[in-house]
Amino acid sequence: MATIRIPEMVPSPAEDCERLNKAFQGLGTDEKAIVRILGRRNASQRKKIRETYQHLYNKSLIDSLFDELSGDFRKAVMLWTYDPSERDARLANEALKSKRKSITQLQIIVEIACATSPHHLVAVRKAYCSLFDSSLEEDIISNVSLPVQKILVSLVSSYRYDKEVVASNIASMEAAKLHEAIEAKKLDDDELVRVLSTRNVFQLRETFKCYKDNYGKSIDQDIMACGKGILESIMKVVIWCIDSPEKHFAEVIRAAIVGLGTDEESLTRAIVTRAEIDMMKTRGEYYNANKSSLDNAVIGDTSGDYKDFLMTLLGANV
Repeated sequence: MATIRIPEMVPSPAEDCERLNKAFQGLGTDEKAIVRILGRRNASQRKKIRETYQHLYNKSLIDSLFDELSGDFRKAVMLWTYDPSERDARLANEALKSKRKSITQLQIIVEIACATSPHHLVAVRKAYCSLFDSSLEEDIISNVSLPVQKILVSLVSSYRYDKEVVASNIASMEAAKLHEAIEAKKLDDDELVRVLSTRNVFQLRETFKCYKDNYGKSIDQDIMACGKGILESIMKVVIWCIDSPEKHFAEVIRAAIVGLGTDEESLTRAIVTRAEIDMMKTRGEYYNANKSSLDNAVIGDTSGDYKDFLMTLLGANV
């Protein structure tokens, strides 16, 4: 379930654009007006606002936001305002071009491939080609080394069937194949990669259930027992994003908040990308895992307009 709250009476795109343009005028930007308008509009409404703003003022709304805002608040609002496929394409490119490609960066590719719909993944790939004059697959090959490269290319190249179709006999058989590969510590095994990158998520969840029933431990536990490298970490993210995306994003938020400093980029990404999908479930998973409120964690680790914007996406009346 989504957490954003859309008003019962939504103003027309032209009215929203007029208020946004007014917020950009004068001596100082009216950040609260920007939060109230954009933070309470869904993807299709934001698209109409972007199109209307361009038509009325002959300027990109994204460019205006870039000029008027700053810091983490600017990045969060801009990511939210982009079309979701363009947003994810930009996040993927930023991750791949990063000099330090840790699990923090590379898991973004897994999230796009495994925690969104097949239709969205295709839209992201199209947007990526349009924006960066290369394919997502090409840039993974150019920027990520084997064996992680093999996993990521297979995942983003897939087009999974998206209906709830499950064959129990196949689940049991493929659970055995997965167990054999993991027991041999061959996490880039061709059969393992084929199963994880092509089967529909409902089939895979049944396979993961069979795995635990037949072998006593969950598949992610056995994967992490293989070692503590980037490959093991990536494969764990693959399993979580398929089996329980809300569990994964709750962990992303926890990891972004714990410690001395806040990882604002990861925190922003998790909330912005899931606020219209399953943030209500993520909130529940966060509480179950940490015995504390996700909302309170965000309030405690952020401030100012950035905090207000994130809390608005989480459904607060700011």
